[in-house]
Amino acid sequence: MDSLTDHAIDFTLRTHWADLPVKVRHQAIRCLLDTLGALIAGSQTPVAGLVESIARQQFAGDQATILVSGKRVSAAGAALANGFFVNALDIDDGYRNVKGHPGACALPPVLAGAELAGACNGREFLTTLVIAYELGIRAGLIRHATYACYHASGSWGAIAGAAAVARLLGFSPEKVCHAMGTAEYHAPIAPMMKGIDTPSMGKDGIGWGCMAAVMSALMAGAGFTGIRPLFDDAPDPDWVGGLGSRWEILNLYFKPHAACRWGQPAVVGALAIAHDQQLMPDQIRRIRVRTFEAATRLPNDPPKDTEAAQYSLAFPVAAALLDGAVGPNQVLPPRLHDPDLLSLMNRVSTEAAPEFEAEFPAKAPAEVIVETSDGRTFSSGRIQAPWEPPDTLPTDGDLEAKFLWLTAPVLGETNASSLMKSIWSADQWETIDPLLDGCRV
Repeated sequence: MDSLTDHAIDFTLRTHWADLPVKVRHQAIRCLLDTLGALIAGSQTPVAGLVESIARQQFAGDQATILVSGKRVSAAGAALANGFFVNALDIDDGYRNVKGHPGACALPPVLAGAELAGACNGREFLTTLVIAYELGIRAGLIRHATYACYHASGSWGAIAGAAAVARLLGFSPEKVCHAMGTAEYHAPIAPMMKGIDTPSMGKDGIGWGCMAAVMSALMAGAGFTGIRPLFDDAPDPDWVGGLGSRWEILNLYFKPHAACRWGQPAVVGALAIAHDQQLMPDQIRRIRVRTFEAATRLPNDPPKDTEAAQYSLAFPVAAALLDGAVGPNQVLPPRLHDPDLLSLMNRVSTEAAPEFEAEFPAKAPAEVIVETSDGRTFSSGRIQAPWEPPDTLPTDGDLEAKFLWLTAPVLGETNASSLMKSIWSADQWETIDPLLDGCRV
């Protein structure tokens, strides 16, 4: 009997567009739309400008494209820059049980690999994107089951990204194995909770993981040998055995707000109470948020930068109550330093709730309790973030509205709308030029 790793390699090389169920094909396009929107908007953040400059200095070349600016660098440099862009606003998709972001880890290496391959049509591009999602989710499950530390997404996403690049470059099964093993060995083993306690531009380790994915595949292609990748370590063989028959890409959540997912139930609860009770921010004396323990670790100090604004629970609640949204405009200067916003966030407190801790990470609930200045108290009851499987997933229209909200300020309304329409027919692309050209400013 083949090993689980052999099955993962076989899935990587033998899966084709015709093999994908119709729902998976449609989800692949939804994921491309959503993840690309996050990347385009993220290209305007301070970290994006910094990393793009470094990539152009240190990864010179003409192999692949840094999106939006259209600058050409090496494939590894493009994956590094695009990897930092896509998670820069923390508004990209996620998978609950890996506590991370498979799409952000998948798209930049697939983009780089497709440009390296040079003859990648839309169906191959989308198929490889699905493969990267499926492998990444399994790698994340195994990584967290076999190591005690909560690892950032780049630590397991790099393995899937390396497999994707290896497929696009036509590697043999042996070299696919070495690519994944090299990525596992060299991926960033990033202690995620330290990034929660002290928010920084490192975010979820995604940019570095994307670069490691591309480098690992290229090294394997040149003869570099890697360890046996982690799929044989799965404590439950069905995690890997289900590749090709159980499609976890259908079980993603999507994010309507540019903030850590752990804080988004509180945003929803606070908005619901304010709407139902017709409360204005100046009528609110205190907002208590009961939630799971990890969410209480989100700092509530006044944010000094974009990353701290995203990795806060109080900030997005205050921003949503004042502005009705938590997007790029809220988590970027000058709005993130607004005195009224900071005053309101100072009225938000968090506390761990044992009943919610028992549900995490399979679910991430919270309860919001609002106390008014005239002595009234209102509770949201148990609440979860929206756009969560299986019952509150966004419609195609919801994802289109989010895409235009994020991209129109960067590309212009006409160009953003044109790119969105093109993505819905991505399976008909002869090359990926419509993507590369469509998001260039």
